Formats: sequence, C-alpha cells, structure tokens
Amino acid sequence: MTRSSAGLDLLAKAYHSLLIGCGASSVLPDWTSCLSLTWLGKAFQTATMKHYEVEILDAKTKDKLCFLDKVEPNATIGEIKSMFHKSHPQWYPARQSIRLDPKGKSLKDEDVLQHLPVGTTATFYFRDLGAQISWVTVFLTEYAGPLLIYLMFYFRVPFIYAPKYDFTTSKHWVVHLACMCHSFHYVKRLLETLFVHRFSHGTMPLRNIFKNCTYYWGFAAWMAYYINHPLYTPPIYGEQQIRLALIVFLFCQIGNFSIHIALRNLRPPGSKTRKIPYPTKNPFTWIFLLVSCPNYTYELGSWLGFTLMTQCLPVAAFTLVGFIQMTVWAKGKHRSYLKEFRDYPTLRSPILPFIL
Repeated sequence: MTRSSAGLDLLAKAYHSLLIGCGASSVLPDWTSCLSLTWLGKAFQTATMKHYEVEILDAKTKDKLCFLDKVEPNATIGEIKSMFHKSHPQWYPARQSIRLDPKGKSLKDEDVLQHLPVGTTATFYFRDLGAQISWVTVFLTEYAGPLLIYLMFYFRVPFIYAPKYDFTTSKHWVVHLACMCHSFHYVKRLLETLFVHRFSHGTMPLRNIFKNCTYYWGFAAWMAYYINHPLYTPPIYGEQQIRLALIVFLFCQIGNFSIHIALRNLRPPGSKTRKIPYPTKNPFTWIFLLVSCPNYTYELGSWLGFTLMTQCLPVAAFTLVGFIQMTVWAKGKHRSYLKEFRDYPTLRSPILPFIL
C-alpha cells in the first residue's frame, strides 16, 4: 500500500467512526460512501499538494535573477511575472518574456505552472522586451496623424504650396470627395479602436510606434500633397470612374466594419479566447467561407477604390505596400488557425479567395 492510499484509508476510517459516534448507521449507502471518499480524496490531495520552487535566470547571461519559494502548483505565468516584478520593479509584467528555453518562445500568461514540463524546481529564462505601450494608444496615434495631416493639405495651410494658394479650395469635386472618404476611413478606425476592437495582447514595444507612425503619417502626407495640389487633374474617365470607385470604397468599408464586429463577438470581454470565425446573418461576413482574414480583403478593396477615385500614384503605392504587409499578417494568422484548430475549413485562403 502506498503512503498516499494508507493516509486516505486512515482518514476514511476516522470519518466513518465519527458518523457512527453521531448516531449514523454503521452501514453507509453506496452513494454516501462514494461521496465521502471523493470528498476525502480531494481534501487529502489538497493537504498533501506539493509546492514549486521557481528560479528565473537571465536568458543571455544565465545569471540567477530571482528565486521564488513555495509557489502554488496552479499559479499562472502571469502571476509568476507579478512575483518577479516585486523583486525587480523596473521590469513590469508586460515588459517580461518568460521562457522554458533561452531561445524558445515566450510562455503565455494563462499557462499554469503544474501543466508545464518542469520539475518541482522550475527554471525559467527571462528576456526584457523593452519599454511597452498599449495597443490602444498606438492605434489612436497611428490613425489620428493621417486624419489631421490630410486635412492640413486639404485646407492648404501656409508653407505647403505657393503663398497665393494659402487657404484656397480646389475646383474639382473629386478632391472634396476624396477628403471625405479619407477622413471617414480614419474616423472609423479611431472609433473601432475605442469601442470595437478587443486586443489579445495589451501592449507592444514602444519603439514600434515610431515605425508605424512614420509609415502612416508619411504616406498620408505624400498622398494628400498630390491630391490637394493646385495642379491636380481629375481621373481620366471622369464622373463614371469616380462614382464606381466610391461604390467600391463604401462597400468595402461596410464589409470591413462588419468583419470587425463579427470578430469582436467571438471574444468575451477581458478574455483571450480564440474561436474559428464563421459567417453570420450579415451578408458581408459570408466571405468567411473563402477567406481567413476578410478584414484585410475589405481593407485592400477600400484602398483600391480610393486609388481608382483619385488616380494618384502615391495612393497606388500605399495600396501596394499595405497589400504586401496585410498578406504577411494574413498568412501568419491563417497558419495559426490551421495549427490551433484541427477542424479549420481547408477551403479558406489567407486574404484572396482561391489565390493567396
């Protein structure tokens, strides 16, 4: 008989004697016995639950940074990060990458200690991710910039064009329409950031905001300069081209918003759960039958419409670069879906149905 089963048997006998002493029948019904033994088993397991010792080493130098004693088996990596932060205040949890191997992948905050391939003395490796900034702040900064920059060119504030054009307006109605579409797009993005998106990661490295803002702000200035230039010429096919482009743009903007709402509804507030997205009753979501990331598909369509509307080379360049970047993101997410869900629909492509 093992030590654990002997202890459990002793507790069971003591409990049975207690029941008899209280006037209960000496023969317990089967279901009562089962319940009693189950309860006792859990109580005994809790009483004899082992604790872990956790040591955290620097991933580069292998120096010991922290030693945590008597860590609960059900402690999560997120909780271990908080304990580590107490001894090293300069490394707040969002800045920490905790790994099983110095060159391995970061563990998730929700990973539980006792479910990891470690012994009772667990060794983790720490890497500093650098200063962090919230995704919400990044998105608001990225999107507010293009909105304001474009409007500066649209109103032709001084020092952009020749002084005689200061605060003048274009004679072409497509220029005003383009400003409305561009502004609508970025106001929509700002509102979605505040009220729609639910982020799986709370922060990103601070250095990324400079790279992202350079991309969005720079392209916005380049596009706005030529579209609002006093010498700008309208599209070659005139109103028909502009109206078609406007229909494409608005259709894709509605589609993009519909996909964002569908993705939001997949994730309960405050959770990081991931589910397979499927079409809803909204017809704009039916593209989920063929594409893993239709939000990028609709985003591409919006900028193709804007390119057609303005017939401007910088807009075409922005659309091309954005398409390349969104394809990289879509392929990564598509691979992640296939790896995580065995029943993931195989008919879907990352961004373009049957093509890419």
